[in-house]
Amino acid sequence: MSPFATLRETEEAVGERVGALPIDFNAMHALSSLHRAANAIRTHTTNTVLRDADISWTGFVVLWSVWIYDGLPTSQAAESANISKATLTGVVGTLENRGWIERSTDPDDRRLINLALTDDGRALMDSLFPKFNALEADIVAPLGDRKVRELTKSLRLIVEQIEQLELD
Repeated sequence: MSPFATLRETEEAVGERVGALPIDFNAMHALSSLHRAANAIRTHTTNTVLRDADISWTGFVVLWSVWIYDGLPTSQAAESANISKATLTGVVGTLENRGWIERSTDPDDRRLINLALTDDGRALMDSLFPKFNALEADIVAPLGDRKVRELTKSLRLIVEQIEQLELD
């Protein structure tokens, strides 16, 4: 499926629309490219690796977070997946119905709910994550190792800047 507009077509349209405004074009191009790349990666990954497992991007991110931390309270799972608690409730319901995740009441505070992977959930992640990572490797392969490390460093600087801006 072809995109609505290519990157070049989009940049030309943006230039025509905002060319006379006092804006930082380098910043705009960098972050719009980042956004476009992130969406392309998410869509491609969902349509390939995740579709085969019948799991959504958000469901995968929740499972991954719970898997990596060997269980999480729902509030931390929502934060880790960057979704609202209301969205998490629906996602966890789906994952629970498929037998991949389970909820339990926190023994120290019965108002809190903890999430843990079931044996089937761990088996799914053990088989799915290597496929997911193989696609990650394919996506960045044209960059080579040095550029991948540079990209990683640059993206981490952006995240750290946003974290600092949120503290201010």
